[in-house]
Amino acid sequence: MSAAKRAVRAAAVLRRDAARDAAGSETASRIADRFFEAVPVPLQALIAGYVAMGSEADPAEVLARASAKGHVCALPRVARRDAPLDFLQWQPGDALVAGAHGTREPAPDARLCRPGIVLVPLLAFDAHGRRIGYGGGYYDRTLAALRREEPGILAVGIAFSAQEAEDLPEEEFDARLDWVVTETGARAFAAAPRGV
Repeated sequence: MSAAKRAVRAAAVLRRDAARDAAGSETASRIADRFFEAVPVPLQALIAGYVAMGSEADPAEVLARASAKGHVCALPRVARRDAPLDFLQWQPGDALVAGAHGTREPAPDARLCRPGIVLVPLLAFDAHGRRIGYGGGYYDRTLAALRREEPGILAVGIAFSAQEAEDLPEEEFDARLDWVVTETGARAFAAAPRGV
């Protein structure tokens, strides 16, 4: 299975790079439009995003609009290898510091929090809510832990539409997405939770 995932990752990186290069300057705004048109965001929901790296689809506009609507936002921190991510409260404009694996994260004294919606970066997704990430398992562990404590947690993949793939390989611990949002639309997946 890991060999199959490695092959899918290699192709997915190239496809995502091409999608980012083809994306116009309005792509982040279109993703935010689709997100708020389709995803059920409860009042006062805490929304965790991420700081886009490389050719990742950027959720910055989703977080900016969420903050403007009064939602508390957060960003992830890798606290320990092989452990779920921590989420630290953050609002657009707050300072960021260097984190693990080249990430950017809130300052160490930022408040720990538990999100109700998690925006998830990815290399590829399919029509069943499966995703391929980077192979570290951080989001799989995190979503499993959150869903054990709060079954209503929503995992929303943020992607370019060109990142959709056919029937991605899946292992028992892989956590599926509840939604994926791209610049062209949003899609909900039935019976998403796995890896719980």
